[in-house]
Amino acid sequence: MPPIISVVGRSNTGKTTMLVGIIQELKQRGHRVAIIKHSREDFELDQRGKDTWHFAQAGGEVVAISSPHKLAIIKPMERDLSPQELIQYFGWDYDLMLTEGFKTSDTPKIELHLGGPGTALLSPPQQLIAAVSDEPLEVTVPQFRRDDIKGLADFIESWLALQAAKREEDFELFVDHKPVPMNRPIKDLLSRTLVAMVSGLKGVKEIKSLHISLRRNP
Repeated sequence: MPPIISVVGRSNTGKTTMLVGIIQELKQRGHRVAIIKHSREDFELDQRGKDTWHFAQAGGEVVAISSPHKLAIIKPMERDLSPQELIQYFGWDYDLMLTEGFKTSDTPKIELHLGGPGTALLSPPQQLIAAVSDEPLEVTVPQFRRDDIKGLADFIESWLALQAAKREEDFELFVDHKPVPMNRPIKDLLSRTLVAMVSGLKGVKEIKSLHISLRRNP
């Protein structure tokens, strides 16, 4: 799973503008970045009267529209998913996932704060990795001005390098679309077992990534 950073802040503080700058800067540096925008309100992508709308109205559980250049998937959800759960729909072929919002998630956070020195930050201290404000804040994490996009990109690159140094490989387990927490010994055991079993299959050469899907009938 690629590392996740959530950019959070109160409404109308300029999160989207700042994120656009960060995305452009990271793209210029050769990084592949996935983005999720979190909304507390419902939204519609399929327009009334269009083919995809008719398919959904007829009872399609998932409706997708595909072209040589784009893919859109429309799927009704029963609850608000976390960034870790949503990344299953993206795939893992990215250097970083950035989200706008998800204040209540347990992801590392960069907070854009324009409420003045006396206004409390939204992020718990253990989740805050950087703060963005045009006024000095009493924080122990790096602080940047809103227009310091290159400085923010430098920080994110350093943070990504630190995350990469902490792990030799990525191993995540999802059961019924929910991430299952595991300690390092269990991850190592499952990883070695799966790689050993799959490596012996005909046609398998070097294993760079491994995705397994299992569905059991009730």
